[in-house]
Amino acid sequence: MTRYEELPYRTCVGMMLLNSEGLVFIGRRAGGIEHVDETHVWQMPQGGVDSGEDTWSAAKRELYEETNARSVEKLAEVPEWLTYDIPRTVAGRAWKGRYRGQKQKWYAVRFTGDDSEINIVSPAGHKPEFVKWRWEPMKNLPGLVVPFKRPVYERVVEEFSRFARK
Repeated sequence: MTRYEELPYRTCVGMMLLNSEGLVFIGRRAGGIEHVDETHVWQMPQGGVDSGEDTWSAAKRELYEETNARSVEKLAEVPEWLTYDIPRTVAGRAWKGRYRGQKQKWYAVRFTGDDSEINIVSPAGHKPEFVKWRWEPMKNLPGLVVPFKRPVYERVVEEFSRFARK
């Protein structure tokens, strides 16, 4: 068995979906072994990059699969990869024990559609990942995610703060 420190990071993308008021889409996760309480169960859309897929295509696909949203305009991306480690206590159960965490490429996009376009119940024929969603002020995001993702969210908020509602 590979030691935790030697496990690779899963290649992923994340999307900050902003409405016209500068608020950010967050979804309440349907579940997950990493959840520690009822407060830190929210996150922005994110997911894995398929073999041979570029990160921007993966980000648009993941956003569509999780929210049904397609009406978006690209605003920016975080220039470097951001990483987080999952806690050792769940590492063996998450992703079948193959990864120690994720390396993510993050994008900010403006949602140009109507809220009715967002469908977390049956998004793009994909298994639902969220049970609730809402628009949230960007500054609140780091306090709503599981603690081990907080540094990534703080960096994403810092990078994209210019798109927030003033």
